[in-house]
Amino acid sequence: MFESLTQRLSGTIERLRGRGRLTEENIRESLREVRIALLEADVALPVVQALVERIKVRAVGQEVLKSLTPGQALIKVVRDELTTVMGATASDLNLATTPPAVILMAGLQGAGKTTTVAKLAKHLKERRKKKVMVVSADVYRPAAIEQLKTLAEQVDVLFFPSSADQKPEAIVRAAIADARKSYVDALIVDTAGRTSIDDAMMAEIKALHAAVEPVETLFVVDSMTGQDAAVTAKHFSEALPLTGVVLTKTDGDARGGAALSVRYITGKPIKFIGVGEKPDGLDVFHPDRIASRILDMGDVLSLVEQVEQQVDQDKARKLAEKVAKGKRFDLNDMREQLEQMQNMGGLSGLMDKLPGVGQIPDHVKSQVTGKEVPRMVAIINSMTLKERRNPALLNGSRRKRIASGAGVTPADVNKLMKQYQQMEKMMGKLGRGGMKGMMRGMRGMMGGRGGMPFR
Repeated sequence: MFESLTQRLSGTIERLRGRGRLTEENIRESLREVRIALLEADVALPVVQALVERIKVRAVGQEVLKSLTPGQALIKVVRDELTTVMGATASDLNLATTPPAVILMAGLQGAGKTTTVAKLAKHLKERRKKKVMVVSADVYRPAAIEQLKTLAEQVDVLFFPSSADQKPEAIVRAAIADARKSYVDALIVDTAGRTSIDDAMMAEIKALHAAVEPVETLFVVDSMTGQDAAVTAKHFSEALPLTGVVLTKTDGDARGGAALSVRYITGKPIKFIGVGEKPDGLDVFHPDRIASRILDMGDVLSLVEQVEQQVDQDKARKLAEKVAKGKRFDLNDMREQLEQMQNMGGLSGLMDKLPGVGQIPDHVKSQVTGKEVPRMVAIINSMTLKERRNPALLNGSRRKRIASGAGVTPADVNKLMKQYQQMEKMMGKLGRGGMKGMMRGMRGMMGGRGGMPFR
């Protein structure tokens, strides 16, 4: 997300960073580039105009021109204003009501509403420790009801059955009654979508909203539709008392125009962003962190949270104890580390949150396809247990056999072994308490300054 915007803005900002002195002229020149970058990112014109004007007012004032480091001061102004236009702070779900707290999900067909219901259920269950039930009031698509049932089983939450011959209001009232009996904390309601906004659809969802009185009404919208996402959200917010927006498919959106437009145009906060198809692909929307990512400053806080949530703490503790005792880091350990990395989205998923990624040349970034980690795991799986425990056994003929079994070349096996040796060295230094040495080892494992670990 924001790839094209990041490249354009980070280049502009970088040119200002080293300037000892800024003038109104070079600020005006930079703001022209900022304006073009935002328009190319499909940010709505009123948002672009407001954002550029706010940056300009602060930039040509005392705040920047009189600063000891004006280039850095301007970067802070741009970051602050990007954050403000997206909503300043993260907006949490309000579940402070007599259970069950009803959450109504609205949106157009194809926006990823049903998948988002399951993702939100998983989020509430695991991060908020809530007992969750889901129900489908989409009586026009029986397949949607079955899809939600399957997803509910995957994320291990309660599912209230419904059928196409029922009325949406009757379905949800029955679900609320059942949720009360089952001591459910939150009931998430999936509603019918349409290919476009129409009066019949709006009348139906208004009636449903009036009948169930939800504490949260979330509008689910595809971020890849750019500023159209903000326009559609505005139409819905005029018909329904929306409490927030969920942006889906942000992993496929290189522009980011929707994220920068929705809050300003609708006045409603973006509460979550959906990434990928996996049930855990839902993140709380933090405007300040997103602004940092747009300016290529990375999002280390989100990365730390991701590690805490998705890394198997028990396995991590066992590996730490093994290393501390001076035991050898073998290929089984490396496979475990690679699998944990894959759970966090692989190299491509992690790269997005690292500072300075926008400065990496495109030809280097293009080498990260998402297949690197699975390929490395496949190579290790092609080895015998004895070979994994004792990598010194891997002579030329064994490496050729392993390559054939994994569907790769012997050169790929050699690259993996080189990375293993660097990891083993790094773990050895960690066991002896050499943090500086470990950091050097990590840099080497990642292929130096500009290289990718697997090509």
